[in-house]
This record gives sequence, structure tokens and C-alpha cells, in this order.
Amino acid sequence: MKRTSVFLSLILRHKPETIGIKLDKNGWADVKSLIDGVNRTGKYFLDMKKLEEIVRTDNKQRYSFSADKSKIRANQGHSVNVDVELKECVPPEILWHGTGEKYVASINSEGLKTKSRLYVHLSKDTATAIKVGQRHGKPVVYRILAGEMHRHGYVFYLSENGVWLTKSVPVNFMQVSDI
Repeated sequence: MKRTSVFLSLILRHKPETIGIKLDKNGWADVKSLIDGVNRTGKYFLDMKKLEEIVRTDNKQRYSFSADKSKIRANQGHSVNVDVELKECVPPEILWHGTGEKYVASINSEGLKTKSRLYVHLSKDTATAIKVGQRHGKPVVYRILAGEMHRHGYVFYLSENGVWLTKSVPVNFMQVSDI
């Protein structure tokens, strides 16, 4: 099931063409086309029951169904240009960003940038930021002065699954945290 979920993440966030589907402007994919496309690969078996279980049990709540479950999308993390209909939100004073030690020099000189994604991802707590950072090696956590950024005109969004998003974080709004 985990491998299928990772494959869905690739399809719904980065490469829908891999299975011959398209995402609409808001990132939605037709569920029947998704299931058929995944099954055509011969690597994975997917049906509606398994897809519902993946969406329900995903620990990061990466996916959402439309109200009638005819469409599905990733909640955030896209590299393809879609509008997942995020609403602007006032962030808490402090947010967190976890990364790997190997990226520190670049981040310390350039700040946080979107790179291949549409937004910089920020966490509401240090525990989540540490987990994110561990995926990239030895974790380093940055304390983000989100409230101050917002007062300076930076826009923040909160995704369906609780990830805070913004377009960039300049160095002057960041501090390396002791974890």
C-alpha cells in the first residue's frame, strides 16, 4: 500500500502524464481515469476501495476527494502549475522549517525558496519540522518569524492537511533553532 501511495503522490503532484491523465486547473484528477491509468502500468493494483483506504489512512493527509468522490487531488506539494484553491490565512507568530544539514549554507545565504515546488512548506511545530528534516539527512530546523513576515506583506496559506505555505522566506525572517 505504501508504494502505491508514493506512486499516487508522484502522479497527483508532479507527473500525471506518467499514466496518461491530466489534472484540471485546480489539481483534480478523474478517479476512474486515475485507477485505470495506475492499473495499466502493471506495477500496482488500484480499485476504489484501496484508493479510499490510502486517502483515509495517509499519515500526512496528502489527498482529498471531491464531495462525490469522482475526483481526487493532492492537497499541496505540486511541481505542476495548479491552483488548489488555497485561502490566505494569518499565520501564527512562529512557524518552523525542517531541512537537511547539507542545505544549510545555501539557505543561510539565499533564504527559503520554492525550488521545484509552487510554495515553501512550513510546519506548525518543531516535531514535524524535525521529521521533515530527517528525510534529508541530519535535520536542521529553522524558526520562521511568520507573524513579522505577514506584517511586512508576505502572504501565507494553510493547506487542507495543515501545512503552511508561502512563496519565499528571506534570511532576515529566519533563525536556526536548537533542537
